[in-house]
Amino acid sequence: VADINGEGAKLTAEAVGGIAVDCDVTSPASVEAAIRVVTAELGVPRVCINCAGIAVGERIVGRQGPMLLDSFSKVININLIGSFNVMRVAAAAMIAAEPLDDVGERGLIINTASVAAFDGQIGQSAYSASKGGIVALTLPAAREFSQFGVRVMTIAPGIMGTPMLGNMPQEVQDSLARMVPFPKRLGAPAEYGKLALHLAENQLMNGEVIRLDGAIRMAPK
Repeated sequence: VADINGEGAKLTAEAVGGIAVDCDVTSPASVEAAIRVVTAELGVPRVCINCAGIAVGERIVGRQGPMLLDSFSKVININLIGSFNVMRVAAAAMIAAEPLDDVGERGLIINTASVAAFDGQIGQSAYSASKGGIVALTLPAAREFSQFGVRVMTIAPGIMGTPMLGNMPQEVQDSLARMVPFPKRLGAPAEYGKLALHLAENQLMNGEVIRLDGAIRMAPK
């Protein structure tokens, strides 16, 4: 479990019987060091799941004038470039490893997009752009790594019960849950985990983006 939040990573790692590694996805040196620690402790990572991300709710042009470029850049840097940073280092480690089977599979990278990549609302320009970049990255990365037996998939969650939403007032969370056609609730992190597990087990899943959203389609507002 690699995270800039060392304490949070430690708690999660303890819960799943893993190890915690301090990692800033925006730093090449930090990511390279994290992969070295993982490889030394557990072996070459064969499944890498990128979940790091932030959201900034801000209009491109608001009452105070144009959006600060730093706000947009920060979201792109963490969500898109950070995911790419981890993917490039993890993929290099997988490619250098021995195949896992006679088909030649060496590993799987799962990136996290969002339904905002397709249904971005007003105020989500930075977030939607970052997640749209993840979507667009999926197929070319899968094609490039195919000769090495490394698969690339993307999960695009809908409204999930994660810390990003957990800080919102309960009435806001309830309102968002009612937007989901079925089931009318927030998605659970464990449901993301189940899909990730299936992708790891199903070798034919490659180069695709899967929405995990209860059929929600976000309205413009």
